[in-house]
Amino acid sequence: MSEVRPPLPPFTRDSAMQKVRAAEDGWNSRDPQRVSLAYSADSRWRNRATFIRGRAEIVEFLTGKWRRELDYRLIKELWAFDGSRIAVRFAYEWHDDSGNWFRSYGNENWAFDDNGLMVERHASINDLPIREDQRLFHWPLGRRPDEHPSLSELGL
Repeated sequence: MSEVRPPLPPFTRDSAMQKVRAAEDGWNSRDPQRVSLAYSADSRWRNRATFIRGRAEIVEFLTGKWRRELDYRLIKELWAFDGSRIAVRFAYEWHDDSGNWFRSYGNENWAFDDNGLMVERHASINDLPIREDQRLFHWPLGRRPDEHPSLSELGL
């Protein structure tokens, strides 16, 4: 039985936006197993300079990520889409175990199979040290509230 993860390509603007929000919600759960299910069993990633293949490596990578990046909160925004591909920009805030805060900015390019599973993810990310009083993402851990401003509305 094949896995299906709607919305499916080819994407419209609305379905691409739904896919982006679903990805944001998944990552804000900080549940590596849950997040991995949005990707094909043999999904290929480039995350910064780390290369990942398959769900087991995705779970291992995300487990370590959220062990280091504490109080992680993410906003994703649709940049472009075409057929089975979506490009997003994103920012997330987090702190390390010494209490140093960061805002990480990046872009991702995604490719999906016919069942809506992500088969490729290419992420470029830069980290900006910030003071705690410069934080912009203050919702309780978990899903970003619908009324919270987007990246564009925040001027990011």
